[in-house]
Amino acid sequence: MATIELTADNFEEVVTGSSTVFIDFWAPWCAPCLSFAPTYEAVAEEYPDVVFAKVNTEEQQELATHFQIRSIPTLMIFRDQIIIFSQAGALPKVQLQEIVQKAQTLDMDKVRAEIAKQA
Repeated sequence: MATIELTADNFEEVVTGSSTVFIDFWAPWCAPCLSFAPTYEAVAEEYPDVVFAKVNTEEQQELATHFQIRSIPTLMIFRDQIIIFSQAGALPKVQLQEIVQKAQTLDMDKVRAEIAKQA
């Protein structure tokens, strides 16, 4: 599945309409972002049941500010509308694949119980 471009207009629809959403926060002037892009695209093709999206932080400053993106590329993962992962830095393909697999098998009942316990 090809990656989709997220904007302030479609962000909520994409995140609430999909079980698992990977988001790459990037900018066109960022060399590490540009070198990570082919890896991100390749892994997206391997997992058609996962939504892979991109947020251009130059064009979508409101989203970047909302999620406190201070370094790019930043990878963020939503699972059942809960942020389960957020990390700055480009990843090698194997590590990104491992993260996808872990995100898919994460016990969300345990995550929700932990969130409730902390609240």
